[in-house]
Amino acid sequence: MRPEDLLTTAPTAERLAKEAERLPEPAPEQVESLRRLLDASQRAPAETEWPPILQAPRSKKDSRYAESPTSHRPVVGPVLVTAKRVFRLAFQPFINEVLRKQVEFNEAILDSLALIYEHQREESRTQTAWRREIMARLAELERSTPEQAPPERAPKGRNRRS
Repeated sequence: MRPEDLLTTAPTAERLAKEAERLPEPAPEQVESLRRLLDASQRAPAETEWPPILQAPRSKKDSRYAESPTSHRPVVGPVLVTAKRVFRLAFQPFINEVLRKQVEFNEAILDSLALIYEHQREESRTQTAWRREIMARLAELERSTPEQAPPERAPKGRNRRS
């Protein structure tokens, strides 16, 4: 579909307003029901805290800085740890530059995942509200419809056509 297909001048706004005036007034309980439904589905304020599922990745998004090196070796261990610390200290600016794009990517991915998580939560809440509304409408219809006997089934065996 093209944008031009969506833009139209027919029918005019005045004609639509006249047609809307001819519509019957809805029952007050329908208006109240719709108002409650819209209030229930209104967007809740976004959480300021990160979703629990993204807390651990968020703490690891900056890959430029590693944890302090350790070693379990008794004699050579302290020498290795010192060498690693010296290497890291000397080359940290280069490491930061090499991993800068990766950190930006990690931040963008985490922001996108947080946004998807929020949209999913909102969609779930909205669907729950709609489901409650549909169930209430169904219960209302079942109460207002007289009880009907189930249709009789034809006996098994031959099917006769008239």
